[in-house]
Amino acid sequence: MSDDRAKRIDDALASLVDSIIPTDPHEDEATADERHDRALDLARDSLESPIAPSIVSNANHASDLIKKKLIQESSSPDKAIHFSNLYSRLLAQPVLSQKWAILYLLQRLSHIETPLESQDNQRVSNTSIRGGRDILHNSRDSFLAGSGTQRNGESQSAFEDAFSTHGLPKMPAKDRAQRPEQPIDREISPSENALLHDLPYTLQGLSSTNLPFASISSLTLPPSLPPPTISLLHALAEPSLLYRGIAAFVQSSEGGLIGQSLRSAVSGELRSYLGLVAALEAEIRRSLKVVDDSVSSQDARKATVTLKRCVIWTREATMGLRLMSLVVEESKSTTLHLHDIVTVDCKIVANDTEGKQGGQLISLIHGFSSSHGDPFVGVFAERLIAHVTRPFYDMLRHWIYDGELSDPFLEFFVSEQPVKEEDTRSDPRKAGATSVWEDKYKLNEEMIPSIVTQDFAKKVFLIGKSLNFIRYGCGDSGWVEGYSKEASKELRYGDTATLEASIDEAYKTTMARLIHLMADKFKLFDHLTALKKYLLLGQGDFIALLMETLSAYLDRPANTLLRHNLTAQLEHAIVGSNAQFDSPDVLRRLDARLLELSHGETGWDVFTLEYKIHAPVDVVITPWGSKQYLKVFNFLWRVKRVEFALGTTWRRCMTGARGVLASVADKVGADWKIARCCIAEMIHFVCQLQYYILFEVIESSWDTLQLAINKPECTLDDLIEAHKKYLVAITHKGLLGSVKASSSGNREDGFLSQLHEILKIMLAYKDAVDGLYSFSVAEFTRRQELSAKIETRTAQGKWGITENDDDDLRSPSPANIGRGGRNGLGGADSPLLPSEVTSANSEGQMLPALKQRLQQLSTDFKARVSVLLGDLAYQPDVDMRFLGVVMNFNDVYQPVRRKKREKERKDERKDDKDKGTEKKAKPKGGSDTKSGEGKDGSEAH
Repeated sequence: MSDDRAKRIDDALASLVDSIIPTDPHEDEATADERHDRALDLARDSLESPIAPSIVSNANHASDLIKKKLIQESSSPDKAIHFSNLYSRLLAQPVLSQKWAILYLLQRLSHIETPLESQDNQRVSNTSIRGGRDILHNSRDSFLAGSGTQRNGESQSAFEDAFSTHGLPKMPAKDRAQRPEQPIDREISPSENALLHDLPYTLQGLSSTNLPFASISSLTLPPSLPPPTISLLHALAEPSLLYRGIAAFVQSSEGGLIGQSLRSAVSGELRSYLGLVAALEAEIRRSLKVVDDSVSSQDARKATVTLKRCVIWTREATMGLRLMSLVVEESKSTTLHLHDIVTVDCKIVANDTEGKQGGQLISLIHGFSSSHGDPFVGVFAERLIAHVTRPFYDMLRHWIYDGELSDPFLEFFVSEQPVKEEDTRSDPRKAGATSVWEDKYKLNEEMIPSIVTQDFAKKVFLIGKSLNFIRYGCGDSGWVEGYSKEASKELRYGDTATLEASIDEAYKTTMARLIHLMADKFKLFDHLTALKKYLLLGQGDFIALLMETLSAYLDRPANTLLRHNLTAQLEHAIVGSNAQFDSPDVLRRLDARLLELSHGETGWDVFTLEYKIHAPVDVVITPWGSKQYLKVFNFLWRVKRVEFALGTTWRRCMTGARGVLASVADKVGADWKIARCCIAEMIHFVCQLQYYILFEVIESSWDTLQLAINKPECTLDDLIEAHKKYLVAITHKGLLGSVKASSSGNREDGFLSQLHEILKIMLAYKDAVDGLYSFSVAEFTRRQELSAKIETRTAQGKWGITENDDDDLRSPSPANIGRGGRNGLGGADSPLLPSEVTSANSEGQMLPALKQRLQQLSTDFKARVSVLLGDLAYQPDVDMRFLGVVMNFNDVYQPVRRKKREKERKDERKDDKDKGTEKKAKPKGGSDTKSGEGKDGSEAH
């Protein structure tokens, strides 16, 4: 059985050799048989000692490769399906044991290019012969390389001659060996051996005889080389040029700590690259020595080092150099782009771009390690980033454990910002400890590396800033040093679990310590409570006593007030109220002071309370916040003053109604009813406004603040933000907003200005009512004097009433009115204008003037309240709309939209202007009439 198999193999080999070996008609039969026997022996030797394939014998894998090739070459899957059927039939054949070898041979044969068809049949035949010869030639090379045996020069020469295009030569082998061998290939200059000799120098960035460097960015190649060699040298020139640029970067000293760490890491990679070049140089020298010692060109062909193999050996190193070059380019201000590396002169163009540093550089390298598809690039980038991030983690350790920023080259994502005096003066919120906390350090989001998240970076920023503030702002450096010694750990790249645990622990510890200091040592929450009690009028008994003791003193002109008197009254109010039980530190910070004086102002206009805040509490209660508290206090103090004044007037009216006013009810009783109704409206308005601000606004906002600051994980930034929202809510919902611009371009009155005008009207109405009370008292006095005079005259036997007494009965004198009350007509606090007083004194119409004044103020009050209610009705805030509902619960007012009110005012001004034009045309009394209209117009305005 074995003999039959051997015979079939010999027959198959003989047929194969006969079909491949060309015939020579000039060759004799003995020589042809000898050549045929040698080829058959070579084929038999190849089968008996096969070369081990470089892949594992797997029939399924070979089948998959063939099907993949069929699918790629044809858009239709029919061929792949047909091959699958054939493969199934092949597996079912038990006779064929080398199924994988058959499939592998077919797969390898499929990669041979099919010769192009032409009209010349002989050309097709010769091409087929050359293709078959090349297959056997490759098999022979593989056999020689795999077996490791050295054949003599005669057998090799015979093999080459046998497979040459023209067959065997005519002359004998002995004579042919004596003749000089003619090389088939054309001689090139310089030769490949010369290029290989210079290649190690070129790979190290050094100029050589055949491959000189024109500059750091250009390599000159010999122009006489053929294109294939030029292509190989282009591939070898890339690592050479990349090495020169990277080496120049490593030798420079620019950049920060991370840049220097990058240079160190790149320098280590370059040393590995030079080790590869050294190994390559040793192989080249060994190969060139073999070529020099050999006699024939056949020995030279046995050299194991060629330009193509050098390209393959340096491929991975070139990829690493590319990656390092890209990183180097991004880290420098001047980058090198290898655009012209495939040109003959290998020119490199340099462009100026903005370089990356610090966290940006780490993000660049981390992008290659985390998102690049090539495993080699990922591993290489991981090796680089492990060295580059060492300075970054040292900065991070100093920041989260010591609160110190060790970043001399601004590479960390936290940067220190010097506070300028101009910024402090322009923005009062950047003063004191506030500037230290908010403006000393900034989070530079552009420098945050991709190895950390945004939330992680913000937490790190807050930890270091808190430690720094504890050390310098709170004066607790001892705790910071102890914490640093106890909790400090080494941080490095790749240990994510340890890093996150360290950051979380440092965050909790630091925030707890900072809140403890602010709450217990510096009494932040006590100060917030004191501000609410004293500046937001939360301490009712203290405010009532203070206003009662200061009312008479603040009625004086502002330029006559003395601060020590105000301080004495303040201390008296503290002692006489529950404020005396507060801590001495809180009471020591409370002080009375005067605002800037203006001409004609009274003490009510310039008096204010001040609560002094010192560092580090002013981080939360900033100077801007103190101004907001002062603004709210001044407004509430004015509302409280109006309430106190109206209450005083109401008590006088109610007391007088049972005595003095009842005696003159026949003359002023109706006026007093109207006045009491209007005062009741004003008191209702003030009480509802005060209730809304104190309870609906301040108390609700205070509850929200308490919830925010009592959270278990509350930070100092949370406290600052919660307090800021607290003040904004008070000023916005408390109707203390700024002046707004209307759609027409005019400035509209905000709620604060509207309320100020309404309060002014209330005070003016209170003065007018006091004038009416004075008039009523004067009338009562006049009647009492007249009654006494009648009784005296009657007792004397005279007439009780004379003509002069009759005139006095009709009109009381101004002197009597002046004696009848504190606010007489024409005095400093007169409810009438000077022109009205003069007119009333001259014409005896004081009571009509008072009635007109009261009517005018009442009308103006109702009109302004209607406008205010109209604005409140369209506010987005529910509480503000509810305020309007409470003030107008019985619909006594008709809310007016602002646009409608402006239109009515324009119509009134137009009517007044037309009336003034008509009165100017009158020849008599024109001046009096015009002055009267001007007075009315000014009042209406």
